Amino acid sequence: MASFQYSGRHADGSAASGRVEALSKAAVASQLLDQGITPVKVELTAPSEDDKKSSKAGQIRLFERVTLDELIMFSRQMASLTRAGVPITSGMRGLANTIRNPLLESTLNTVADDLERGNSLSTTLNKHPKLFSDLYVSMIHVGENTGQLDQAFSQMASYLDLERKTARSIKQATRYPMFVMAAIAIALGVINVFVIPAFKSVFESFGGEMPWQTRVLIAISDFTVDWWHLILGGLLLLGYLFVRWKKTEDGRRKWDRIKLRFPLVGGIFYRAILGRFARTFSVVLKAGIPIEQGLSIVSRAMGNLYVGEKVADMRKGIERGEGFTATAHRTGMFSPLVMQMLAVGEETGRVDEMLADVADFYEEEVEYDLQNLSSVIEPILIVAIGMMVLVLALGVFLPLWELSSTING
Repeated sequence: MASFQYSGRHADGSAASGRVEALSKAAVASQLLDQGITPVKVELTAPSEDDKKSSKAGQIRLFERVTLDELIMFSRQMASLTRAGVPITSGMRGLANTIRNPLLESTLNTVADDLERGNSLSTTLNKHPKLFSDLYVSMIHVGENTGQLDQAFSQMASYLDLERKTARSIKQATRYPMFVMAAIAIALGVINVFVIPAFKSVFESFGGEMPWQTRVLIAISDFTVDWWHLILGGLLLLGYLFVRWKKTEDGRRKWDRIKLRFPLVGGIFYRAILGRFARTFSVVLKAGIPIEQGLSIVSRAMGNLYVGEKVADMRKGIERGEGFTATAHRTGMFSPLVMQMLAVGEETGRVDEMLADVADFYEEEVEYDLQNLSSVIEPILIVAIGMMVLVLALGVFLPLWELSSTING
């Protein structure tokens, strides 16, 4: 991305200036408007020596990452430091000296350098989108302008902590069925490649007509043994094409929509995303961010492009003069009960509080569904294992029983 120098005005009329990275001037203007800054001048700048060094460091640290736990700890520590009156630059450098993650350490030192050059904290954090999301940057921007930076860091720490708990719950609930399905796949592969060929030689040594179930199993096993390299290559090719397709905007949109229709877990994923929307939007509104700008921020924080576009459509409806509840109803995302809660919040002027209640409602539903997911999936897995055993019994042991009957007869 290119680097742009900008100057503009905040909503209160104060001057704003700095540097941002974006694909074009239009993208810069869009970023600034989302942050509540009206751009006056945007110019393309040549990369500085620091930018070149940072680019080289970014290439070296291509596979390094900052975990959610580390970001939560950083947010909590910054909240404590700013609340205690420690200067932001000193706080950043102090944390950089105590952090073990090289990527986060380098980023905090870079942020401190930019702050010493006179850039605002939100503008500086916006240069590191892999670490700090649009929501994070916007919350810090509001905290800077209102003099409540410690509360902004504290709110982000609480929000990220809820995100972590939800992600852990989903992983724990899906770990068992995924493990069982992987075990079944490995067992089928071992049976196809090693077990059935051994039985094949035994059957052929005795001669006679084998049952059709056995012939089908032997044909599948022969195909697997003879063409395993093509099967493996085909699977790898399909995986590569799938990853390439998923990285395109259209592919990601379709895949994000397909995920919400998965049997058993699709509904859980959908309610978890709606809970994230309600929680994020509640945090944004409580911070004092305008509703149109807030919806734009939230649409990019969904983690699901399909739902994010629906949220972006809500912003367009509100810009046309429609009410919040009306635009939410048109998306078809929320249940009638939630729509009633949102309508009450809009009528009483407490939309942020009602959104927090909606988030609690969805999060409780997701937690309940996750607790019961194993009890729903276990019978399905048992049936699948039973079907596998039945097929093997008919295909492998049936001819042995017939052979034993013939010998005894």
